[in-house]
Amino acid sequence: MAKPQGPLRRWLTRRVAYPLQGLFVHAVVRFFGSLTPDRASDLGGWIGRRVGPMLRGTRVARRNLARAFPEKSPAEIERIILEMWDNLGRTFAEYPHLDAIGDRAELVGAEHVDAMRDDGRAGIMVSGHLSNWEMPSVIMRKRGVELALVYRAPNNPHVGPLLLRMRGAATSINIPKGPEGARQLIRHLSQGGHAGMLIDQKMNDGIPIPFFGRDAMTAPAVAQLGRRYGIPIVPVRTERIEGTRFRITALPPIEHPDVGDRGAEARILMERLNLLLEGWIRERPAQWLWTHRRWPD
Repeated sequence: MAKPQGPLRRWLTRRVAYPLQGLFVHAVVRFFGSLTPDRASDLGGWIGRRVGPMLRGTRVARRNLARAFPEKSPAEIERIILEMWDNLGRTFAEYPHLDAIGDRAELVGAEHVDAMRDDGRAGIMVSGHLSNWEMPSVIMRKRGVELALVYRAPNNPHVGPLLLRMRGAATSINIPKGPEGARQLIRHLSQGGHAGMLIDQKMNDGIPIPFFGRDAMTAPAVAQLGRRYGIPIVPVRTERIEGTRFRITALPPIEHPDVGDRGAEARILMERLNLLLEGWIRERPAQWLWTHRRWPD
């Protein structure tokens, strides 16, 4: 008697749960879109601070923070978690306003963005889930650099198209994860296009690279593509200064190591990028996505 529950549960999810979730998400997005950018961000932060600590991700964040910062007291950890939820709530609420907020952002290192735009070659921007992680793509697009962004499509088909429309201020080139997406990305780069990649999520079939003193499975695709095609890799940092005020910092392209072994070169480059990202997170720990299971248990 238990076997029919599997197909029934899947049918209920597709026919009932997903449509209801889609209606709810569309309504929430319309509501935040009806507010000014500042009011939407402030309200999103308020909701994040009150709802976030009750969610399952808080336990993951607490464990990650305790391991990454053993010197911090429990009170300091809880303060970071609360501020993290504030940032995440703001980030979600800001999606309908990405274009307007991008007009206010400060860009440091604009010469590196312009060089990527004008050098006639492909290029890769690398960053992490810092602050509002959509802002670098928004800023670069405003400066004439259209980034192809790799994304994981939501399970709910009623939500995915909405998220892509909201990301329209960041890019018109969205590449889904997976083998076909990888081929699309390679074609895009081989034709001189630019791509943006977030390198701070766990990839089970990646390579172990130190991150906060512990090995974290890290996707080496950025290093492999950069080395194979001679593509400049530009690290970009995002900081939330206050409310909807952001600072985007583009650094000079990171040098490709040359030791005569492609595997070793990819590892060295990813170690450098992880170390750079770790430094940014240490400076503003509340602006990183600690709810992600970045390290193996």
